[in-house]
Amino acid sequence: MLKRLGRTRLVQTIIGSGLAFALKFVWWTSRYIREPADLYGVLDPHMPIIVTFWHGQHFMVPFARRPDLDIRVLISRHGDGEINAIAARKIGMGVVRGSGSHKGKSKGGASGFLAMLKLLEEGVSVSMTADVPKRGRVAGDGIVLLAKHSGRPVVPVCFSTSPRIDLDTWDKASINLPFGRAVFVAGEPIYVAADADDAVIEAKRREVAAALDRDTERARAIADGREA
Repeated sequence: MLKRLGRTRLVQTIIGSGLAFALKFVWWTSRYIREPADLYGVLDPHMPIIVTFWHGQHFMVPFARRPDLDIRVLISRHGDGEINAIAARKIGMGVVRGSGSHKGKSKGGASGFLAMLKLLEEGVSVSMTADVPKRGRVAGDGIVLLAKHSGRPVVPVCFSTSPRIDLDTWDKASINLPFGRAVFVAGEPIYVAADADDAVIEAKRREVAAALDRDTERARAIADGREA
């Protein structure tokens, strides 16, 4: 009964709206630090871009978006996807429904991939988690293939806060808490050549994963006061 209730539009809207408010409250009550400080001076020449992050570290990322910048986020059609989509829209994000599954093998993965490819061709930036579903901190090659076929760069990012609660879950998710530091770190854009073969794709996949690990550690270190 509870599962069926959770699938109703009313309940999903209530939960999604509550999640959006909670994230906004963290943002409103936190001191924001951004690295690099001239974030959009660095990124503007590369637009549109493919923003990526580890699953479970992505909840606050939309607040780093410049208000006039259109970035659409990929959200699964399955599970809690509808709740997440409602929350994303409430905080001003456009949404692409689909899957980030490995190699886009599923129907949802293929449709999501094609939708993001079309948006990038139209000059709209997109964002998605890098890791393979249920395999936290293991980057899939879907995002690298998107960069290859679109010609647009992947920009690895992390948004961390202190205080926060780090959960012992498959994705090592963090619950961001208010009244502290909110830190956004963006790495260098990673381009993938249109003629990249399987070996290059694998090398770029590892590069994206390593960059995300560095950004995550850097954001947490700044948030926790371990680095200036």
